[in-house]
Amino acid sequence: MAQFAVIGLGSFGATVALELMSLNHDVIGIDSIKKNVESIADRLTHAVIADATDEHVLDELNIKNCDAVVVAIGEDIEASILCVLHLKNLGIQKILVKAKSQAHHMILSHLGIDKIIHPEEDMGIRVAQNLSYPMISRYMALNNDHYIVKIEIGSNLQGAQFQTVMENVHDIKTLLLQRGSHVLYDIAPGTILQEKDILILEGPVDELKQISTRFL
Repeated sequence: MAQFAVIGLGSFGATVALELMSLNHDVIGIDSIKKNVESIADRLTHAVIADATDEHVLDELNIKNCDAVVVAIGEDIEASILCVLHLKNLGIQKILVKAKSQAHHMILSHLGIDKIIHPEEDMGIRVAQNLSYPMISRYMALNNDHYIVKIEIGSNLQGAQFQTVMENVHDIKTLLLQRGSHVLYDIAPGTILQEKDILILEGPVDELKQISTRFL
């Protein structure tokens, strides 16, 4: 379980916050608009009416203890930028920011933000999934219970045997392993994994969640 903050609880921010809650994380939601907070308060770990452009307020909310912060402030670009500056001053390492325009995106890039989001209708769910399972670079829902996911092997699994990583997994199918330009569809149990290998897995979401920590 991780702890996240979502600043701005409009439609995008609320979607991110609720999806993170459904993934069993602690979420603090922050918005300066009372109705936005009240509409979601009973479904979050904490919900606060506060001005996120005030660094002292963010400090008092212990934002620096969060694993990541999503800045989903809507129309007010100045407020978004001020909030980001304060978060960086507080030492937050992982910041994801919703950008309203290309100009906004450019400013955020200059501030050193490498996770800049241009939301689509379902992007809030995708962002939450990525925060919860950062090793999953892409995924596709086949239905409510089954997913196809793309996982990049990290340095922690360099030299590990494929069968060891996938042991005690019953309903997950490995569709392929990609190593550079080479693709394997029939993977021998003793195959030694290398950093930056790509695995494409298919299976029920509950089992995919259970094995996700093996790839962290």
